[in-house]
Amino acid sequence: MKVKNMTSTKGNKIANQFIITDDNNDMTFQSYDSCIAKKIHNGLIYLDEYYWDYSVTTGKYRNQFLGEGIAETRKKIKTGEYILTNLN
Repeated sequence: MKVKNMTSTKGNKIANQFIITDDNNDMTFQSYDSCIAKKIHNGLIYLDEYYWDYSVTTGKYRNQFLGEGIAETRKKIKTGEYILTNLN
């Protein structure tokens, strides 16, 4: 398992925002003590049903992790492409 701080656009490490990569290459975005999103190596993406849109800061780094904005994320939740579940 590998844990790395997310980085700003200037390349600085961001406190309390982490990407965790496990031995299967599944990646989890963690904000403070909460898992927000998980990318599974087979292409599935899970979002925590409670924390996925918890705050502006969480949203900023969730967007960075997913590579998209909030409108696209909401659309993918609505169509079932992203799965809401309890990650915590």
